[in-house]
Amino acid sequence: MELSQPTASNSSPTGLQFLAGSLAQLLEVVRREFEHDREAAKASLATASTILQSEIERHSGARLFRTGGLAGWQIARVRAFIDKNLHRTIHTQDLSAIARRTPAHFSRSFKLTFGEPPHAYVVKRRLEKACHLMLTSSVSLTEIALSVGFSDQAHLCRLFRQAFAQSPASWRREHEIQQ
Repeated sequence: MELSQPTASNSSPTGLQFLAGSLAQLLEVVRREFEHDREAAKASLATASTILQSEIERHSGARLFRTGGLAGWQIARVRAFIDKNLHRTIHTQDLSAIARRTPAHFSRSFKLTFGEPPHAYVVKRRLEKACHLMLTSSVSLTEIALSVGFSDQAHLCRLFRQAFAQSPASWRREHEIQQ
């Protein structure tokens, strides 16, 4: 589900209504998707959390993140960029430009904020999207691998095995039976 980010003045009644409406939409998606697609539900919850954290930080003037971490607006923009561009190569330089930081400063800040380096986070998001596609479509693993930015099916299989301790094909069969 695509939601536009809250703009300019969220402290105005219209801005607060938009923010509340956006969060209500996200939480409704979580409620509907929780049983069918937990990864989509988790992604929606993370987005709602980021929006709330950004607003709390903006209104309180205090930093909720450890010193040196990314600000709420940076987190939201970087996450959105990653999720929209999973199908292609994502360079740290691109992410650092979005966050308006040097690549070195961005990488340190990203790791402080997310607990893992940018590349590891991107791989995790690709695997999550691959899982979603395996459950919601009947396309081949090769097509899924390419659509989420892996170089080929073997690349997907190797990283999937590292993360889930089983092949994507067996994971897909196991989860198709449960639905």
